[in-house]
Amino acid sequence: MFQGLRTVIYHVNDLAKATGWYTKVVGKPPYFDHPFYVGFEVGGYELGLLPDGEGIRVATVIDPFGNVVGIIENPHFNAGKGG
Repeated sequence: MFQGLRTVIYHVNDLAKATGWYTKVVGKPPYFDHPFYVGFEVGGYELGLLPDGEGIRVATVIDPFGNVVGIIENPHFNAGKGG
């Protein structure tokens, strides 16, 4: 069951460098900053930076209309408690 579509994830090689760059671009620090994932709130959506690891899985699928849909499974996030 979809709980909502609101996240864009970028894979990064250097999480610290990417976090610094996106902090400047977004104009504020990430709301979630851990070695396994960094998340920024941008206009009600999430921009995520993902290095390899810590159980987070992402995938993209193509729907019947040719649209690319991104999916994230984050065992560190509890939707019932807001994160």
